[in-house]
Amino acid sequence: MVVAARNLWCLSWLVVLLAVVTAIPLLQILVLGYLLLVAGRLANGETFRHSLPGLAAAGKIGVIAASLGIASLPIRLLVHWESVVAIIEPNSQTATLLRLVTILVSVLTTVYLWWAWVRGGQLRHFVWPEPIRFFRNAWRPSLWTDAADSFWRFLVSLRLPMLFWLGLRGAVGTLIWLLPAMLIMIVTRDGQRAAAGLVGVAALILLGLVLMTLPMLQAHFAAENCLRAIFQWRRVRRDLAYAPWSYAAAMLLTLVVLPLPLYLLKVEATPQEITWLPCVVFVAFMLPARIATGLALRRCRRLRVEASESGQPSRSRLRENWDFLSRWGVRLLVVPAIVLVYLVVLGASQYTSWDGVDTWVRQHALLVPVPFVGL
Repeated sequence: MVVAARNLWCLSWLVVLLAVVTAIPLLQILVLGYLLLVAGRLANGETFRHSLPGLAAAGKIGVIAASLGIASLPIRLLVHWESVVAIIEPNSQTATLLRLVTILVSVLTTVYLWWAWVRGGQLRHFVWPEPIRFFRNAWRPSLWTDAADSFWRFLVSLRLPMLFWLGLRGAVGTLIWLLPAMLIMIVTRDGQRAAAGLVGVAALILLGLVLMTLPMLQAHFAAENCLRAIFQWRRVRRDLAYAPWSYAAAMLLTLVVLPLPLYLLKVEATPQEITWLPCVVFVAFMLPARIATGLALRRCRRLRVEASESGQPSRSRLRENWDFLSRWGVRLLVVPAIVLVYLVVLGASQYTSWDGVDTWVRQHALLVPVPFVGL
């Protein structure tokens, strides 16, 4: 129970931190890189905890943020009281005393929090301040240097340059695949001739074919950590044939169940000061989508390896027929139906979304999970 509560705490703060970064232009690429990394690690067979880097660090940041919020409550209350007294009785002894008490409490609270952060920033460090250790070590220069070194090691452990580079390459590769969507944007903006309409229809069909594989191509790219991998369409399609229903379930989550409700949050622009709030919902929905694609691709790869190692043992005719029907049924009926639903909502969103026709490219299901500040 305790472990489950701790994991839920860490996961919640991971979503919040990703949402805050998502609301910052350019740094959004870090979030895309993180989501791709999660899918890639799961596709490579990593454990769930190892596939979510920074999970424990997010929980620790959450404890620090919560401690700041709780510690600020008495200080804000004292400041309020002092301002009220200053209005009622300006320059009175009570107002002066309250001002001094507020300053003293602020200083003591800052020292208390700093001492807990230096010792590790965990919950037990805030509960018991270890006063004897404080008076022994607080004045030593080594304590300050160790704290600075720990903070630097923490920043390095986040691997921000790697996440940015992964997200940037993933965005570039995805945008290349979304060239039909860009063509639809151009035709929609000034499609005054019949030829433009025909081009738009052809581009829409081509986009549907791309979307049938693109989420899995992104997971494959992240697993291989190579830009060339996002264009290995044939290889990924061969892998998907070994677990067609896992592939269909992942596509249902990635393109319908999780991303489509988020278009309701794109109807009206959010004030810039609270942009991160809808981003929390976007990240909370799209992180499981990336997990689903990673797990589906991992199952496809595992079954392919098992089939190759076993040398394709003889199977019953009924089993072979079921595999054949599953594979082609998913390819020709199930996944095209999923993509069709996604395209219908995507096409309608150009009339309801704040982005207008740009919504064809600013697809949070494939790029940065953000309502307005897109790529």
